[in-house]
Amino acid sequence: MSACSKYFEFYPVLFPLAIVFVLFNATISSIPAIFMQNVIAIIEGSWQTGDWNAVEGKILSFVAILVTLYVLSIISGIAFNQLMAIITQGTLKKFRVKMFAKMQTLPIKYVDTHNHGDIMSVYTNDIDTLRQMISQSFPQLLMSGIAVLTVFSIMVYFCLWLTFVVLIGVIAMFFVTKRVGGGSARYFIKQQKTLGRMEGFVEEMMNGQKVIKVFCHENESKADFDRINEDLFDDARKANRYANILAPILNNIGNVLYVFVAITGGILLVADVPNLSVSGLAMGISIVVPFLNMTKQFVGNINQVSQQINAVVMGLAGAQRIYELIDEESERDEGYVTLVNVREENGQLVECEKRTGIWAWKHPHSSDGSVTYTKLTGDVRLFNVDFEYEPEKPVLHDISLYAKPGQKVAFVGATGAGKTTITNLLNRFYDIADGKIRYDGINITKIKKSDLRRAIGIVLQDTNLFTGTVMDNIRYGKLDATDEECIAAAKLAGADDFIRRLPDGYRTMLTENGANLSQGQRQLISIARVAVADPPVMILDEATSSIDTRTEAIVQRGMDALMEGRTVFVIAHRLSTVKNADVIIVLDHGRIIERGNHEELIAQKGQYYQLYTGAFELE
Repeated sequence: MSACSKYFEFYPVLFPLAIVFVLFNATISSIPAIFMQNVIAIIEGSWQTGDWNAVEGKILSFVAILVTLYVLSIISGIAFNQLMAIITQGTLKKFRVKMFAKMQTLPIKYVDTHNHGDIMSVYTNDIDTLRQMISQSFPQLLMSGIAVLTVFSIMVYFCLWLTFVVLIGVIAMFFVTKRVGGGSARYFIKQQKTLGRMEGFVEEMMNGQKVIKVFCHENESKADFDRINEDLFDDARKANRYANILAPILNNIGNVLYVFVAITGGILLVADVPNLSVSGLAMGISIVVPFLNMTKQFVGNINQVSQQINAVVMGLAGAQRIYELIDEESERDEGYVTLVNVREENGQLVECEKRTGIWAWKHPHSSDGSVTYTKLTGDVRLFNVDFEYEPEKPVLHDISLYAKPGQKVAFVGATGAGKTTITNLLNRFYDIADGKIRYDGINITKIKKSDLRRAIGIVLQDTNLFTGTVMDNIRYGKLDATDEECIAAAKLAGADDFIRRLPDGYRTMLTENGANLSQGQRQLISIARVAVADPPVMILDEATSSIDTRTEAIVQRGMDALMEGRTVFVIAHRLSTVKNADVIIVLDHGRIIERGNHEELIAQKGQYYQLYTGAFELE
């Protein structure tokens, strides 16, 4: 879809009105040539006849009309600028809203496979190039283009001989613009992409600054940055080299053309050649002098058009990247089973609006129009699940396991064994290639993703806190939670003690992902965030990995209380944290090689036994 159609979509009244003002101004800018021709013709006629009586009145009437038109032009110019300010900023606002809204619908795979800095570049650099195109380049291009057509029409009206001379110069300008401008546009597009790549690199280096310093990689990082920066410099240099060459060439062609028009006009006057024109006016000084001014105006507007083309190309390149983001395929959700509040009446589950603490899966059946309610208990089962992130590169093979309500299932294995992948599949961050996953007996592909994820709490190894108070971050897990519920969740997670010792307690502002907190404290808040959501199924992805031993003991007590009666999946590298699991699943290269509780696996003296006794390392 073109950019222009988008403007009409956003501002179907204001944008056409702005175009009318542009057309009016462009037309007015071409009128002085007509007035000049008439004034010179009046003076020339009076000179020949010797009658000067009516000259002053006629000239004053022309001046009055011209002044009136210029006043209207000033008014329309002011109105146009005001409208364009609204249209430009409003359009950018709507694009940002559409982009961010689209980001919320994209699958996790998109975020995993795209450089975050490059995505940010779309919100900043590409939006800015679009701003320049809408507010400056496009109006100037339109105005200059209309002026070129208007002036050319007047030229044809005045004299075809001189118009033919101008056309020769226009043809030369066209070939120069095509040759030079085409190369400029190509490199401007490359520059835009390289700029996004550089911003992605800078963001990556900022996030990894501690690692860079720990391993003394400052010089290597600078060298990598210099390579990307050199590519950006090279693309920008070539783009601007072509762009900067174009203007002087066109200006000089215009100067030469002005001379040729003057010479041709002089020859036509001296030779007394009959004027060939639409107007039927006789060849004279009243034709040649305005024509020279129109030639300069004509060339100037063509030069403006050629200069704006590069800015328009950059804007279109930015718009293309914006549309690529907006047009990305959203996360698919064919689910129709929803999670609802219910109450029990006479042994039956009855749906209700009020929060009761009892949840059920609402399952409509298209075959007979009936609806069944299945109580949410947290029974999760996988049947012969296969999965691959990329075709022909399987990650999981024939995974079958079950977790009954209230059971604690632990995944153990080396990095890349598939532990985190299984939890990603439970949340439907990715969809399985084969097999089935059932939640309370319902295939999770039938459950709406938002409801499925509400029924599964997850504490990640990498903690993400958002700008806001500590209370806001805990409430993130349940937006309608009261302060008392948030505090109770913090106590359960063992976070209440340190939170109360913060400068403003629960009202302490957190910024930069909680940079003013220790890693362990941030993890405790993230655990409290899950606790307040009160999900029946929990996933703990190495949840205590960043907590010291003393804090871990505090957290573990809270976690034990939190896990009471819930189905829990635990990913652990410290095997001491999974000893009390009901089932321990040992994974190796995407396959289950052992399963059982701690005592059973120790008795088997297999890989778990070797890991636990230190015969070889987990990682």
